[in-house]
Amino acid sequence: MPTGVERTLPPGDIIVTKTDPKGRITYANATFLAMAALDEAQAIGAPHSIIRHPDMPRCVFAHLWREIEAGREVFAYVNNLAADGAHYWVFAHVTPSRDAAGRLVGYHSNRRGASAAARAVIEPLYAELLAIERAHASRREGLAASQGALADRLAALGKSYEEIVLSLVRL
Repeated sequence: MPTGVERTLPPGDIIVTKTDPKGRITYANATFLAMAALDEAQAIGAPHSIIRHPDMPRCVFAHLWREIEAGREVFAYVNNLAADGAHYWVFAHVTPSRDAAGRLVGYHSNRRGASAAARAVIEPLYAELLAIERAHASRREGLAASQGALADRLAALGKSYEEIVLSLVRL
C-alpha cells in the first residue's frame, strides 16, 4: 500500500533492470534494489509489475508493451511503488533485447529521476487518465476509454506520446 512517502533518485544515479520476454526480472542493479526496497532474492524472477503504483494509468503500460513488443524502444514517465510503500518517479527508457540471431530474449530498462517540471505536466495527465479508467465498471472498458482519451489528447496536440515525453526531458 502506498504510504505517501516519496523517495528521490539521486542525480546521476541510474536504475537498470532486465527482464525476460514475459516481464520477469532477470537482472536488477543495486540502485533499483535500493529504490524499490527489495533484496535481490525478492526481485529476481518477480514480474516487473511488482513495483507498479496503483495511481499509474493502465493505458500508459498498454502503450509501453505495444511499443516494445513491436520491437521499438519506448520512453515514459512512471511512478513506481517500492515494497515499503514509498513511491518514486522515473523517466524510463525501455528497449527490446535480442540474441546474436536477432531473437527477442527480453527487455532492458534504464531509468533516471523525473524532473519536477516534467512531473508538473505528466501528473495531471495521468490523474485524468486514471480517473477515466476508474469511472468504468469493467477494467477492460476503463482501459479502452483511457486509451481513447490519450489518443484524442495526442491528436489535438498533433504529437505522439514519445514526442510529448521527450519534450519534457529538457524541462
